[in-house]
Amino acid sequence: MRKGELLGLEWARVDFDHGLIYLDGADCKSGKRRAIPINAAARAALALRQGVSCGPLVFGVQDVKRSFGHACQLAGIVNFRFHDLRHTFASWLVQAGVPLTEVRDLLGHASIEMTERYAHLAPERLRRAVQVLEAA
Repeated sequence: MRKGELLGLEWARVDFDHGLIYLDGADCKSGKRRAIPINAAARAALALRQGVSCGPLVFGVQDVKRSFGHACQLAGIVNFRFHDLRHTFASWLVQAGVPLTEVRDLLGHASIEMTERYAHLAPERLRRAVQVLEAA
């Protein structure tokens, strides 16, 4: 999710039963509605946030740069921006062999061209694609 999508996220859009976060088109850079699946770790982290009173918002912090910078400092992480989380997420998916169309959908990119910037991280997927012919 983008920083703006996270900051505007309301509890009403978090579906713990189905493990999904629903974003309205107005919340997304692409202008398209989307449902984002969340894994067990994200679900657990969100469940912990439920005890923190921020009204309808999941995250009440508006100064993310300062809070994130402080968290990075405590963890001993340097030269890392909030957006780098999104980039790392995409990079790890591509390196794990997740198809670019699925990475595009998870990132909410309007076009596959934006997602293709990560394709160079998985040259092995092209080798596997060619090897499919050998099995035929």
